[in-house]
Amino acid sequence: MNTTPPNAGQTARTKHGIILILAAVMPAMAIISLVPVLPLLLQEFASVKGYEFLVPIAMTLPALCVALFSPLAGWISDKAGRKSVLFYALLIYAFIGLLPYFLTDLMHIIAARVVLGISEAAIMTVATALIADYFKGKARERWVAIQIASVSLSAIVLIAIGGLLGEFLGSRGPFLLYLIALPIALFVWVILFEPQRHRHHVDTLAPSMPWLRIVPLLLTTLFVGIIFYTVIVKLGEILALTSTVTPAIIGGIGAGANIGVALGSLVFRKFKGASGPTLISIGLLLAAIGFCGSALSGTLVLSSISVIVACLGFGMLLPTMLTWVLKELPENVRGRGTGLWTGCFFLGQFAAPIVVTALQSQMGGLSNVLMLIAALSLLGVFIAVLKKKGAEGLISH
Repeated sequence: MNTTPPNAGQTARTKHGIILILAAVMPAMAIISLVPVLPLLLQEFASVKGYEFLVPIAMTLPALCVALFSPLAGWISDKAGRKSVLFYALLIYAFIGLLPYFLTDLMHIIAARVVLGISEAAIMTVATALIADYFKGKARERWVAIQIASVSLSAIVLIAIGGLLGEFLGSRGPFLLYLIALPIALFVWVILFEPQRHRHHVDTLAPSMPWLRIVPLLLTTLFVGIIFYTVIVKLGEILALTSTVTPAIIGGIGAGANIGVALGSLVFRKFKGASGPTLISIGLLLAAIGFCGSALSGTLVLSSISVIVACLGFGMLLPTMLTWVLKELPENVRGRGTGLWTGCFFLGQFAAPIVVTALQSQMGGLSNVLMLIAALSLLGVFIAVLKKKGAEGLISH
């Protein structure tokens, strides 16, 4: 039930955008913060049958839950109101996220992570929908770009903090990070407002979901999610194609890759008046160059540059896809549509290691898989170029 009535008198300001960005970082933190303690968790649960599979699943399972439950979370927010859904989701996230700090049974931890993933689905979907509700035109494009950049840059900080907490408090230390959601929930309740909604039109006159326009965008988002997280989860193996690498080298180049995503998302806004197909063709071309370079590289330096080039492309693709979907969604189905976009992106995150590992065994190694992704990206460039004629500008002048 929506506890905060629509308020037509309030206008969103910078403080509202910052709170939504902070909320949107929380789902990314669920996996990133645990990366440094994965070896410790594997060691701790080594006596559990199937631990090699179960411990990584415990880390990545929230991403699958986000993929599955984001559309439902969006539908609930369309019906019940955005603010209350976001507030309660953040509370659940904080307490359920902390729970594994005290748990000793691996199956109990996995169960807690499932609930965490459901709360993440609501947080990510509603925070993004509220950005679209609060801001229009150039302001919306700016906040979407800031959201993508902030999530990427926060990864660098969060993985470092997770490592420190793991160093001093052991394998459960990073779970304390989830308490950050409590002050964010307080800010949501005190500062955010329920956007004005034209409810008297909902039952009769409101437009329905524009499936024909958004399904191609959702499928593109799924593809981008898979190839983006291929770089993230396979980074060590990609770099090892040219030379032996240490965790410190992987971490440093991974930080560079995240900075590349952030820069790409900020560059996205510089293409004034560019159409969606134009931006997609540029982003996929950069991705293709990056994957091709990684596959053919003979040196660590060239591999590192190639990874960063690909991530520049992803930094352009993600805000392009999200801005385009938000532009197509009527306000009465914005929560559901945003949930579908979030679900597709996180499904790509979950599927990436499974798809790429399966392809590696079938295609004779990672280099061939990287070349396949480069070829598919170039095919996407070709299709996008064909769609450019007559396409509307996506970025406001």
